[in-house]
Amino acid sequence: MKSHYLAILLLVSSSASGQESAHVAPVHAQTPEDESNSFLLPLGYKMQLVLSEPEIAEPVVTAFDGDGRMFVAEMRTYMQDIDGKGEKDETSRISLHISTKGDGNYDKHTVFADHLKLPRMILPLGKGQLLVNQSDTSDIELFTDTNDDGVADKREIWFKGGPRGGNMEHQPSGLIWALDNGIYTTYNTYRLRWTPQGPEKEDISPNGGQWGLNQDNNGNLYFVNASGEQGPNTFQVPPVYGNFNPRRQFADGFRELFPAAGVRDFQGGPGRVREPQGTLNGFTSGAGIEVYRGDQLPAELLGDVFFGEPVGRLVRRAKVALDGTLKQLSNPYQSKKSEFLRSTDLCFRPVNLTNAPDGTLYITDMYRGIIQEASWVNEGSYLRKVVQQYQLDQIIGRGRIWRLVHESSKPTAQPRMYEETSSQLVEHLGHPNGWWRDTAQRLLIIRQDFSVVPLLENMVRDDANPFARLHALWTLQGLNRLKPELVREKMADDDPRLRANAIRVCESLYRSGDTSFQADIVRLSKDPDPSVVLQSLLTAKYLAWPGHMDFITPVVVNSKDPGMDELGSYLILPPDRDNHEFNDQERAFLKKGAAIFSTLCASCHGTDAKEVEVAGVKGAMIAPPLAGSATINGHPNGGIDVLLKGIQGPIGGKTYEGLMISMADNDDEWIASVLSYVRTHFGNSASWISPADVASERKRLANRKIPWTESELIESLPQWVPSDQMTVTASDAPEGAGLAIDGKMGSRYSTNRFMRPGMWFGIELKQPTRISGVMLDTTPSSNDFPRGYRLEVSTDGNDWSEISKVTGNQGPVTDIQFAPTLAKKIRITQLGSSDSFYWSIHELHVSEARD
Repeated sequence: MKSHYLAILLLVSSSASGQESAHVAPVHAQTPEDESNSFLLPLGYKMQLVLSEPEIAEPVVTAFDGDGRMFVAEMRTYMQDIDGKGEKDETSRISLHISTKGDGNYDKHTVFADHLKLPRMILPLGKGQLLVNQSDTSDIELFTDTNDDGVADKREIWFKGGPRGGNMEHQPSGLIWALDNGIYTTYNTYRLRWTPQGPEKEDISPNGGQWGLNQDNNGNLYFVNASGEQGPNTFQVPPVYGNFNPRRQFADGFRELFPAAGVRDFQGGPGRVREPQGTLNGFTSGAGIEVYRGDQLPAELLGDVFFGEPVGRLVRRAKVALDGTLKQLSNPYQSKKSEFLRSTDLCFRPVNLTNAPDGTLYITDMYRGIIQEASWVNEGSYLRKVVQQYQLDQIIGRGRIWRLVHESSKPTAQPRMYEETSSQLVEHLGHPNGWWRDTAQRLLIIRQDFSVVPLLENMVRDDANPFARLHALWTLQGLNRLKPELVREKMADDDPRLRANAIRVCESLYRSGDTSFQADIVRLSKDPDPSVVLQSLLTAKYLAWPGHMDFITPVVVNSKDPGMDELGSYLILPPDRDNHEFNDQERAFLKKGAAIFSTLCASCHGTDAKEVEVAGVKGAMIAPPLAGSATINGHPNGGIDVLLKGIQGPIGGKTYEGLMISMADNDDEWIASVLSYVRTHFGNSASWISPADVASERKRLANRKIPWTESELIESLPQWVPSDQMTVTASDAPEGAGLAIDGKMGSRYSTNRFMRPGMWFGIELKQPTRISGVMLDTTPSSNDFPRGYRLEVSTDGNDWSEISKVTGNQGPVTDIQFAPTLAKKIRITQLGSSDSFYWSIHELHVSEARD
């Protein structure tokens, strides 16, 4: 072990100057035995090898079914070379591993499902049943092994979500059946609910999560964000109530990392390096979050949050402290500048953690050289040079599953839930290991065996174990067998966790028509426990009964709970002030864009689109602001081109730590919706972008393979003629014509009478100019667009040439593109009529042609 560790130190020090040497020792894969010697853990803890290659390769998710059998999703095509060639080939799989003696040694292995495209999410249901989601689709399939041979022989669509695009990092993960019987994923703004008739889809708020999702003993979900370098997020309240991320949810220094080894293979580049060690200094790839809820590790870990940092080769443990209702995470090893689990093996890649039936914690180790996807390792990038230098791309096709144990851990019985009666499953609802409670609840609901309802009701009323009462209550909810009088009894339970969850449970009864619960919810806003008060407010806002804000606001304002100072603002903020400008169809389009922005873009650009500081690096920002951005507010093609091809290098003379990768895997509507949202919010007032606009640019740029630099992007875009180089007039109300070029979307030129053929708007340029387009933006007055138009140009005002003529309705943005033409004067003539709307122009732009 000493010689191995010395080699790592020599490897690290060889690049400590900040300039990578051209001659360094390549990184080599270690055997599982050697890797086990690389782990640095607190006294009494150790890592036991459960599985390794050749039984598995490129593992990313581990899950256990009701009999304790272990499923492993294997992304066998992930980054098999530095360019990710063949990554979407359908040769990945889900393997099944069984301990035939029930002793935790997995000695029987089968391929449960083969020929998959990078499987991302798995959830065991009944015996032989596994829900599976693959990459590039929102469909969830049900794989079934009907003859119990460990191989699925039946495959069907369980939830039809449709195709989706996006980089590998920017697609959902999770598939967690939570305490509230919702099935949650990251990224998606909906949850699913299992029913005998099939899944039901319910809208929820964006969650900001990326890879990994878990819950605590109270059913509160924990997401984790990688690209925004945030670590855990959206853990204050369940996402059905909103995306709450108050500033005080982390203790000082929480985002600083203390790895044991590194070779500067960080996407953020030199700014993310702690000198002279060459290790990662802050979050960059948080993944696989799990709240420890088992019974075979020391009690001091119960309720602690664990997640991997695969770029840092470590696992972070976070303590959860309460300041009233506000949760705050801290690193218990901060003062020692250390972490719970670190490795000196540079191929240790902990991408997921799982509470296991045996009461321990399993760690899914993808064990590989390069962990970043191809978009972050493109030609010319900082990271590509480091990867090639250390030959990290050569270490592929491996993977390990580890079991975290303690010297006090003891063997436990393997579950056999599929063989048990429903009454026996009910007994597990009070098990000290949360995995048993969750699995028993899920199986009871899937069985739909109503004979156990009296047992469940008795457990809710009389069991001394609060976890048994809690899970029994939610099991009744999942079986649709809740009685209002029982829920009201639990609203008076001695344990505040039961009172708070009784409020949540009553939501389903309220939405089914029993609005009498409104009085109970209001009454519980005076509960002595702040968590119960908070839940009463969350439920009131979720149910949104008439006048609910009149109830919520004074409770928030008068609260003495220190956590309510921040959490309360999320409850009483007014709705988005910009939404009044759009009709219902447009709002639906923008809602999609808002969800994409909140879930994906905000982590790097900020929830207010005004930048996010890099954790641990004062003054360094992850990505440029979008509020007020010239690219966002300028020619529509600017934002489209960046999303289609990405951009690298300095922006506005400033270097950012993040990298804007291509989003071209997403469809045209996805790109158009998020760009339209950003261009019409955060103080921006640019034009709407349509899917057709994106499709046109996608076709034009089909042969471009590399990201833009800022100078290349600017050079490629048509430039708008500055407003001070134009004078404007009009046939009707000419005194207001200048409002069309004042740079303010909130003002507008209007004919002040209904549209009639022959109305015209004229533009004169200071000098003859080669132009290639004219855009009339009427988005805020979305029905005031011209009903057909003719565009003419002239160099002298005498001889006019017709450039474009269109009849019929156009839409809020009239974007007229044409071959470069020399012009000094431009005239747009209205061809149609409207007896309901004026002709208005909020902003007009003339594009100067690029030679």
